[in-house]
Amino acid sequence: MKIRPWVLYTLITTLFWGVWGAFIEIPEKAGFPATLGYCVWALTMVPCAVIALKIGKWKLDHDRKSIFIGCAVGLLGAVGQLILFQALQTGPAYMVFPIISLFPVVTVALSAVFLKENTTGKQWWGIGLALFAILCLSYQSPNQSHFTGYLWLVLSIVVFIMWGVQAFAMKFGNDRMTAESIFFYMTVTALAFIPVAILMTDTTKTINWGFKGPYLAGIIQVFNAVGALTLVYALRFGKAIIVVPITALAPVLTIIISLLLYSVVPHGVVLFGMLLAVGAIYILAE
Repeated sequence: MKIRPWVLYTLITTLFWGVWGAFIEIPEKAGFPATLGYCVWALTMVPCAVIALKIGKWKLDHDRKSIFIGCAVGLLGAVGQLILFQALQTGPAYMVFPIISLFPVVTVALSAVFLKENTTGKQWWGIGLALFAILCLSYQSPNQSHFTGYLWLVLSIVVFIMWGVQAFAMKFGNDRMTAESIFFYMTVTALAFIPVAILMTDTTKTINWGFKGPYLAGIIQVFNAVGALTLVYALRFGKAIIVVPITALAPVLTIIISLLLYSVVPHGVVLFGMLLAVGAIYILAE
């Protein structure tokens, strides 16, 4: 049976992001800051952009509308990621991640209202199941760290909105320009914010410049970059209200890999989320 293009690209994105999530903490724990990891990720986008342009026969949409949409997609993703770093410095991860993880809600709502995307009743159940699974998969046990103020909450909500709008804008752009052009402008925008990420880096701490630092981070971030590219293609062929909730279930694979490699047994809430995720993927990919 021939697999539909949107299903193939969606599964590749989910697979690659799942692998990326399982290993991305290794460089950070080895002393390579996440902010510098952002810089490495932006650089890994470049070869992917070149491959995309080659696939598109080197044709680049360069009218004002295309440039605006492409840069907007990149801006929402890049700035959202930098804001996330700040949110995690000022607030508890066990509260930040559950809020941000539900960004597909924004994408689904915007796509249904403005793009008039619709689907079967059964698949709507799958979307709802996926959103609940995402919330469960993002569960983290509370720690004893003390945080004051609500800046982290504001920042988390901002990222939640930005990433939800980004996925919507990616689908919106695919109806008006080539997927290759979207990814090219995403890459340019990501590179433009490298100086900001460097300024955000705490240089008072020792930075690991060895293999487990930028080099290992580069290998791992390739999975992130390729996943971003295949997401653009998935949204070219598929509906955002289905594609985005599925790709947001990448933590299922991350958890499985972590269990196999590190013998880390997830919390019961996370295990429940994994079961829900499997059901949601089955319903949505039918």
